Amino acid sequence: MGKEIVTALGVIDISRDVIATLAGIATTECFGVVGMVSSRIFSDGISELLGREALSKGVDVAIRDNVLHIRVNVVVGYGNRVSVIATNIIENVKYIVERHTGLIVDQVDVHVQAVRVVD
Repeated sequence: MGKEIVTALGVIDISRDVIATLAGIATTECFGVVGMVSSRIFSDGISELLGREALSKGVDVAIRDNVLHIRVNVVVGYGNRVSVIATNIIENVKYIVERHTGLIVDQVDVHVQAVRVVD
């Protein structure tokens, strides 16, 4: 279940999948991000980049005390400063999710799962 917002006009239910998709889109917009990977695939050490239609699989969303905690799993391009990429991801995910949902994003964790050489 996602986040339910009660208003004078009715109830708005925003699913975790919608929040995860917004966070995934915001992540892939950032410079230096090659793609996203699922956090569930790493049991055999093989990871595949997720396609645009499956970006939510690379994002975990937790809702605690009416605020969001978001974790993104990314692959970055070789030659880029990881700390700058991660800071950009954090800022963009927080901005996009809060802007589109009206919910408060308390924390965004960036897990860099791999580095790839970009042509």
